[in-house]
Amino acid sequence: MDLHSLLDNLLSPPILFFALGFIAVLLRSDLAVPPTVTKLLSLYLLMAIGFKGGIAIRASGLPFDVLMVLGAGIAMATLVPLYTFFVLRTRLNVYDAAAIAACYGSVSAVTFIAATSFLEERGIPFGGHMVAAMALMESPAIVVGVLLVRLLGPAAGDERRGVRGLLHEAFLNGPVLLLMGSLVIGAVVSDAGAASMKPFTGDLFKGVLTLFLLEMGIVAA
Repeated sequence: MDLHSLLDNLLSPPILFFALGFIAVLLRSDLAVPPTVTKLLSLYLLMAIGFKGGIAIRASGLPFDVLMVLGAGIAMATLVPLYTFFVLRTRLNVYDAAAIAACYGSVSAVTFIAATSFLEERGIPFGGHMVAAMALMESPAIVVGVLLVRLLGPAAGDERRGVRGLLHEAFLNGPVLLLMGSLVIGAVVSDAGAASMKPFTGDLFKGVLTLFLLEMGIVAA
């Protein structure tokens, strides 16, 4: 990346509004985004990126190399929390080690959205199947983290819930279900249906992302 591209990225509206949220907290301002609005923004971003990913998959299909990428993503999300847990366990208790390991194995939807927005601004093509990879990588790390606690941690009350409940929570929680559902809808919708959603999932996306990153700056600070 050259210096000009780097400066363009750092001075883009989403990054600057993230910095504004951070500075607002440091200056003890009462600037805040209501929690209900923050939740709505996050749901919108997940829906929009999933829908666009589904449209891209419909255009490209699911060839063998795409399936290999999805498989590699799931494998990484499973293996990373496993070895991370045992490294962290040398300094932390079971609960903290499992929680941090799950974070390392999982993925960040916000980071993914920011990265794809950067690529789209510069006209750099990327596979829509990466949305599916992100969604599929979310659950394995959570499952591994909880299983490590149940297998290696002290037995206590609610932690001994059945595997069925664990899988339901990991794979059918709201954000993952919305992301995967939007992906499927984008893959099966007609060209006319995709075009009708373009103002909502296209032009509006950058503004919503900017407002969401303002809130993330406040949270980070």
